[in-house]
Amino acid sequence: MSNSINSSSLHDLLGIPLDTPLSIDEMCGRLHPVLYPAPGLSARLEQFCNALVVAMESLGISVLSAEEASGEDGRFSPGTVILAPGYFPDDLLAINRVTTLYNNIIVGIYDEPAPLTRDSSPQQRLDAIVGRLARDMVHILVYVTDQSWTICTMNGGVVTFPTPFPLQEDVRCSLVPKLTAQVVPPRAEELDIMPGALHTGTEEFETVATDFMQCSALWSNNASLLTHTSTQGLDYRSAFYQRIVARYLDQRSGMSYGFFASQRPVAVEPALLSAGAGLLSVRLQRGDIFVPVPEIRVITTRSGCRKNHLDPKGDLVEIGLIQRDGKGRAYLKTPAGLSSGTIAKPSFDTLTILAHALGNALVASILMTLHPESGFPLHLARMGASITHWHDYPGLCQLPGGYYLHGESNPPVACSTPQSAAYSLLGKIAALESALEQGREYRGDVHIEPNHGTNIVGILSLAETALLLNPPLSGVHD
Repeated sequence: MSNSINSSSLHDLLGIPLDTPLSIDEMCGRLHPVLYPAPGLSARLEQFCNALVVAMESLGISVLSAEEASGEDGRFSPGTVILAPGYFPDDLLAINRVTTLYNNIIVGIYDEPAPLTRDSSPQQRLDAIVGRLARDMVHILVYVTDQSWTICTMNGGVVTFPTPFPLQEDVRCSLVPKLTAQVVPPRAEELDIMPGALHTGTEEFETVATDFMQCSALWSNNASLLTHTSTQGLDYRSAFYQRIVARYLDQRSGMSYGFFASQRPVAVEPALLSAGAGLLSVRLQRGDIFVPVPEIRVITTRSGCRKNHLDPKGDLVEIGLIQRDGKGRAYLKTPAGLSSGTIAKPSFDTLTILAHALGNALVASILMTLHPESGFPLHLARMGASITHWHDYPGLCQLPGGYYLHGESNPPVACSTPQSAAYSLLGKIAALESALEQGREYRGDVHIEPNHGTNIVGILSLAETALLLNPPLSGVHD
């Protein structure tokens, strides 16, 4: 993983907390788990949890008992990861013992196979996972059998290990990253919300909307673009827990995955070879380079909409970064004339989208200095760039020419985490380095997120990218 931009700059650019652990060793050092078993734990779960504790302690992670981790009020300390094996009655659910919704990750561990089959579609898989998360008020699911154990996460990710007990390496490389950062929606205080400020009657918007609609149609039959799991149809234990889920999701009507985004044109200034006021230091293999940080704008799909059946005037929002006193401040503009029944919320992936768009601008600035003949900066200034995210992985034959692959070896963090945004930005600089080393044209990047999905970012339009990933069936003619 590239360390081209330091943690202080990541904080100033995108608001990524200074103490965000990016390497697995840092994650192990920050993890504070507590074991909180249900009454009447099965022998298999007891053995599994004992092995899990041994594996964690071998990594230098201390696992506390519920008593050790609780305050005087009986609640778990903020930042604690609660390992909750077994089946709990309502009054003993771990969610009842946390101080806020966003400061603790709760892991449900069950003595049963994962509710998935080889024939389960991605949507069926997501529905089953989200349904169990809401039922038991947890953030991550672990299913244990006598032959394997399986982790299921809120982003629909599933990973199965063919051992009855957790091995140290599997805990270190797969479980620890998922326990390190919580999936949370952008909070109101983290961005400026401007209701009705996106004008949908302009020529620019109409052009962008056409690209989105063509893209949406091309994705309409791809099962990997998960559409929507409604919070209304879930099996809650009570109305009280339903309200907690609604609060956690910031009153969204459901969960949907993947996004389309169109970065609007941005004319950047060339990077400099010497430091200066207001410039971002980027460390390349050939030495440091200093980049002016521009403001960016992105039209993207609103949270919860059906990406494969878009209504452009109701399902598109604008997000962006404005530079204030050397720091980036995010904003959200919702469409003018939006119906009262439509909830326009920023995507869970807002920070990641902004990280990609900002990274495009930084790459363009560097290329203007190191390779002034490059076409990427000119395209970004005239046409912008596109960003497509879905929960699957492209075949090698589907990768666009001039796009550079990165991220395959990153820790498998959940989407919508600070780490995900950091990896997006740092990986883009690494992709640029690959192009520079090979002396080849840079047109974009393909960011692989292990156990999660893919971001394809670059000069192709959304529709062109969609056609590449969803080619027409052979023998089918208009």
